Amino acid sequence: MAGRGPLVSLGDLAWDVLAKPDTILQPGGDTTGRMELLGGGSAANLAVWARRAGYPSTFVGKIGRDRFGELATADLEAEGVQAELTLSSQHRTGVILALIDQRGQRAMLTGQGADWELLPEELPREVLTGAGHLHLTAWSLFRDPPRAAALEAARLAKAAGATLSLDPGSFQMIQQMGRENFLEIVDNIPFDIIFPNDDEARAMSHESDPERAMTWLRQRYPNALVVLKLDEEGALLDGPTQPRTRVSATRDHLLDATGAGDSFGGAFLAGWLAHGDAVRAAELGAQVGGWVVSRFGARPPADDELRARLASVGILAPGAVSTAPVAATL
Repeated sequence: MAGRGPLVSLGDLAWDVLAKPDTILQPGGDTTGRMELLGGGSAANLAVWARRAGYPSTFVGKIGRDRFGELATADLEAEGVQAELTLSSQHRTGVILALIDQRGQRAMLTGQGADWELLPEELPREVLTGAGHLHLTAWSLFRDPPRAAALEAARLAKAAGATLSLDPGSFQMIQQMGRENFLEIVDNIPFDIIFPNDDEARAMSHESDPERAMTWLRQRYPNALVVLKLDEEGALLDGPTQPRTRVSATRDHLLDATGAGDSFGGAFLAGWLAHGDAVRAAELGAQVGGWVVSRFGARPPADDELRARLASVGILAPGAVSTAPVAATL
């Protein structure tokens, strides 16, 4: 797959407010805990992780003309991600609150900022027609705008020869939107890869068993590679040219699950776009995802362990990762 254009990830760029209380939160009570402000947004996270894994990436989205927007842009630039941004004076840069429990699982509250307001006429068409791959998250599909912009981006990129991937985004949002409404939209997107997690696959298929959910997804989308993310159970792969295969998760201790799926997806796409081997790409995704969940936030600063993992199963030479993310501890 050498020689193709960059990975373009379209959607949400926001700031994550991460909060992990030391004790249970009680109405009217006060407690201590860990809080941080870090770059976030599912689509932006995926672009960062693809770039960290060695594949050129571009983020397309909309932010506010505010201080958070400036910091978010600087964060992407520090990571080596090209930012193609529409600036809004009417909408603030998005903020996402992630409440993390003692087990490391997170519940998220997403503010509807500028990232929800992208319009088709604001798309950078030359960037999209020059993409080798376009990634969309369902956060761009749950309402309109930005749905029309996401669908137009998919049409432009696909017509120009790009491959396309989709992350279903949120089982709760699928339920709120209505399963049939969601499937009607997704059925009309010509994606080559879909990245559901266990909850999203269940919401889409109404199958509680991952194997049966995979069978449903393969029958519904026969031309797509399905990469089913199963947390500590690893990932299940099945596609037109890929026999059903399970890739094991790492044994990393779960501290914070924020960004686990985005980091897996970004690393997977970096590998798959570089060499076309889905199993190797999933092994890279598992290594990166395991490293992420053992740390705090969706984009922890790179260290020697991450570099070693990328070099062992990735597309980089040892020591090739260099990042300097912007972060603020509250």
